[in-house]
Amino acid sequence: ICVDGHDPQAITHAIEEAKSVTDKPSMICCKTIIGFGSPNKSGTHDCHGAPLGDDEIAATREFLNWSHAPFDIPSDIYEQWDRKEKGQASQVSWNDKFAAYKAAHPGLASEYERRVIKGELPAEFEEKANAFIQQCHESSENIASRKASQNAIEAFGSVLPEMLGGSADLAGSNLTLWSGSKGIQEDAAGNYIFYGVREFGMSSIMNGISLHGGFVNYGATFMMFMEYARNAVRMSALMGIQNIFVYTHDSIGQGEDGPTHQPIEQLTNLRTTPNLTTWRPCDATESAVAWKSAVQNQKAPTALIFSRQGLPAMSRTQTQVSDIEKGAYILVDCAGTPDVILIATGSEVALAVNAATALTEQGKQVRVVSMPSTNIFDKQSKDYKEAILPLSVTKRVAIEAAHVDFWAKYVGLSGAVVGMTTFGESAPGNVLLEHFGFTVDNVVNTVNEL
Repeated sequence: ICVDGHDPQAITHAIEEAKSVTDKPSMICCKTIIGFGSPNKSGTHDCHGAPLGDDEIAATREFLNWSHAPFDIPSDIYEQWDRKEKGQASQVSWNDKFAAYKAAHPGLASEYERRVIKGELPAEFEEKANAFIQQCHESSENIASRKASQNAIEAFGSVLPEMLGGSADLAGSNLTLWSGSKGIQEDAAGNYIFYGVREFGMSSIMNGISLHGGFVNYGATFMMFMEYARNAVRMSALMGIQNIFVYTHDSIGQGEDGPTHQPIEQLTNLRTTPNLTTWRPCDATESAVAWKSAVQNQKAPTALIFSRQGLPAMSRTQTQVSDIEKGAYILVDCAGTPDVILIATGSEVALAVNAATALTEQGKQVRVVSMPSTNIFDKQSKDYKEAILPLSVTKRVAIEAAHVDFWAKYVGLSGAVVGMTTFGESAPGNVLLEHFGFTVDNVVNTVNEL
């Protein structure tokens, strides 16, 4: 339906016509002129990015026959738009209906209050999430972190009836389906959306679902394709709403698909977006902690970054497991003050541990810090950050298969980064990692050159 966008009656008629069509969507196209009413600037860019100016404002008032003072709303117009009385009546009516619904269906009403009105997680979530984290710690599975993510979804999905998942046509690769998944195309009361190849559309819809309330909302794609969704992801952070963005195939380690599918600068982009928390876990235990954090992060979005390739489980004490939620912690330590600190995330943590072993055999005192969430670590107390990264230890090497520039604030001018400065290549993941220097020998040589 096409109408004159400056004709209120035409717009009203179009809306009523659209309401009468109940078997398909309707689109109303309002044809308008930019700066309508301005005699000398309408239809031009001059009225878009700058004030009209006093003279043109006076001319516009005369053209529109508007003689009222600024911010003076005529009483007849105010009365047409005043909805306080109607709103109060509607609220009373809704409260009465909900009270009747609560009396008839107390269990469902209680669930609605928890999820929508109060925005609370189930009372048992904390306990069951911690039990799952402990299970991951004890089982020590060597699996890809995308598979660890799927295991977390499986564990949390049964606890969270409000969990609503989806993927941009990559569910089989992102591993975002779980045993309780039911597509909404099969059942409108389902809990999984097959978004199709539309990353921006998926992320925008997720924003709408989050603003509606009542759901813990996640959607997945390859990390590289975050670029298609970038504006919606940024708006999620800007609006301060919960979304869980699941990004798999997180580096050159994903292999043969080549540089078009291999993220380089995207991780820095996510980490430096205000109000967006980013996790890149190294194994199943860190992945479980990351998922728990994302579910509990109800006032902002979270990006969870997972690998395609298998990753070894790290050995930890119970204290180390507890410290994962702080964003960074000491995974391997030495006696006394370290000569060098290795900082790593995700798939490169195992490399850092192996390099530490080699350096220790050379007689060096080495500490390995796993830093799955730089955002969360940055929010820790000064004392905690000093305990993890003492200012007195200036020899530091960060290891991550992503752009090197992000790590300058952690390694300083005296440190170094084993990372990426170019696009990737097309080859098996293990070949690429060796080609670009993600080897024990290169890390050891980098340390010895400090």
